[in-house]
Formats: sequence, structure tokens, C-alpha cells
Amino acid sequence: MESALSDRESSSRRDFLAGKALRSEVEGASRAAGDALLGGMGARNAGQQEGQGAQPEGGETLRLETRAMACAFSIILNPGEHSRLWVASDALESVHQLEQQMTVYREDSELSQINRQAADGPVSVEAGLFGLFLKCRELGGATDGAFDPTSGPLIALWRRCRDAGRIPTQEEVDECRLVTGIDHVFLDEEASTVAYDRAGVELNLGGIGKGYALDRCVEQLVKQRFDGFVMHGGQSSLLARGDHNQQGGWPVGIGNPLFTDKRLGTILLRDQAMSTSGSNIQYFRHEGRRYGHILDPRTGWPVEGTLSVTVVAPSAAVADALSTAFFVGGVEIARRCCDNLPNVGAVLIPRPERGRRVRPVVIGIADDQIFWDHEQVELSPTQ
Repeated sequence: MESALSDRESSSRRDFLAGKALRSEVEGASRAAGDALLGGMGARNAGQQEGQGAQPEGGETLRLETRAMACAFSIILNPGEHSRLWVASDALESVHQLEQQMTVYREDSELSQINRQAADGPVSVEAGLFGLFLKCRELGGATDGAFDPTSGPLIALWRRCRDAGRIPTQEEVDECRLVTGIDHVFLDEEASTVAYDRAGVELNLGGIGKGYALDRCVEQLVKQRFDGFVMHGGQSSLLARGDHNQQGGWPVGIGNPLFTDKRLGTILLRDQAMSTSGSNIQYFRHEGRRYGHILDPRTGWPVEGTLSVTVVAPSAAVADALSTAFFVGGVEIARRCCDNLPNVGAVLIPRPERGRRVRPVVIGIADDQIFWDHEQVELSPTQ
């Protein structure tokens, strides 16, 4: 026993010194119910629709957490998994390795090296990362370019202009668009190589990377026979497996984009991933006009009109990419993708024409999976 404690203390000390210390805590039901992820607004909300089943609720959980990709990554486990926390922590720790591979903010990352070399000729790519490139190409085509992993130059342009207190000129936007578009990227599936057709093209996985990291970590947990957990990256991207509180899934809150301290409802995830995109938090103002941080890569300008989009999908990478794409492309692209891609659903929240109640557009998600707060939500007769 003494030796085991010594080993754990040594491991914890190394993790802390490496800046990768993990935190675990047991949460009571009330705290879980107030968590930014776990749903539950009481067994029956005052505004809940008559005849709808009991609102799913959060219960006691165990949490492991680390910080990567500029956000918190957490695994939330059902109670009773104390003896296997170290196995779960190993899976969570792999997020740091994936960040090192995919980030464009470190010159020695694999992706940064690809971006420096691929315009000069084909570059070999690690198998998992190459598979992600293929998925990016597939989703870019399915969304008519609303998801575009080559939009990094546009993002950098808007960031520079925001810091300088101005918006870019159309000429600056057009110049960036000369090097954006997935058509500039050539993938050789036999050789697992990538090449760009001109200098200045770059891949940026910010719109799909967190989801991909979740998928890879959850693969490890499933191999270790973990069941009954939810893992999230920055709370906007998450992946659930198994059951919580014998509810047939994990209850996760759907935030209100107009009032960030409130929830529009709860969605019950059944071995599914979920991702939410919106510009209610990240934006800036210039000369009295509001500019969100999500850009339409087809125009180079910020998207307007939609408050938030939540996507449910089999994988976190797909949910991550499509939540941004649907925010950009709107209801038309969302309906087409939900019809054509297996097990994909979405909730789009347009800006209300009047009042404070929102009218969500729900596509491909079963009624018994969503529980709305009808004091905040007004559903159309068909929903």
C-alpha cells in the first residue's frame, strides 16, 4: 500500500510539473444539475409541454480534467469508477499529444510542417491525421464549402484587423480567398500524402480538431471497456457513451444564446456526439456594427442571422465540423446534410423576430430526445 501511494504521488508530481495535472472531484446531484453540460431543470419544468416525459436530470458524477487546445477537456464518469481513474486519465492525457500534432501555433507540430512544405511537393502524413484530412474533404463537399479547413488566412486577416480596430477591405478579403478552398489540397490515398497547388495555402483544423481529439480519446476508453461517460472539449464539443441515472443516455443542456445563464432545454444523448456553434460570446464591434467570429469561407465575411446551431452526430469530429457549416449555410444546407448523412440531426436557433422566446428549427432529432423549456421556446405547429 505504501509503495502504491508513493508511485501515485510521484506520478502526480510529474504531471503537475509538466503542466498536465488532472483534477478529479465527486459532484452532488445539485451541482451536476447546474453544470454547464449535464441537463436537468427539474422533473417537470413549469413550461414543459403537456404529455412530454419527465425531464432527464443530472446525478452524481466523477470528473477528470486537463487543459489543452485553449480550453478544458473533461471526462465525466458515473460514480463507482474510482478504481479505474488512472486508466481514464491516460486517455485524457492523449489530448496533449493530439494538440501537438494538429496545432498551427507551434512551428514543430506535424500540421505546421505540412503547411510549410506541401506547396513544394507531396508530404507524408500520419495515418490518423490523413484520415482526418479525408473527412475534411468529404464534409467540405457535402456542405458546398460552408466547412472549409483552408480558411486560416481569412481568420488571420480578421484577427489582425480586429486588433487594429478596423475591418478588412474587400481587396484584402479577395486576396486571402485566392489561397482558400479545399480544391487547392490534393490527397493521395495510396501514398498517404498531401500537396498544395500554390504557396500560401494552409490547413487549419480549428473547426474539427477538438471533435477529432474527443473521438480518439473515447476510442481508448471503449477499448478499456469503459461505459457510462461523457467527454467534452471546451463544453461546445462532447461525446457521450452509455447511460446516466438509468435514463437511456446522458442529459446535456442546450444553452440559450440570448441569455447565457439559461437553458432552452435538454437533449438526451444516446451514444452520440454533440457540438454547438454560435457567435454570441466571441464578436467585436466596429462603428456601431457587430461582427461575429464565424466567417463564411465562401465570401470571407462574418455570418449573420443565426444565433446558434447544435448538431448531433455519430462522431464528435463530424458534429464539430457540421455545427459550423450549418451556422454558415443555414437551414437549407442543414436539411440536405441531415437527409444525406447517416444519423445526423440539428437544432438551429434563428434570431427571434419579436420578443424573447426563440423558435428552434429541429431537423432529424426525435421528439423523445429533446425536452424544451416552453417559457423560453416557442415551437412551430409541426414540431
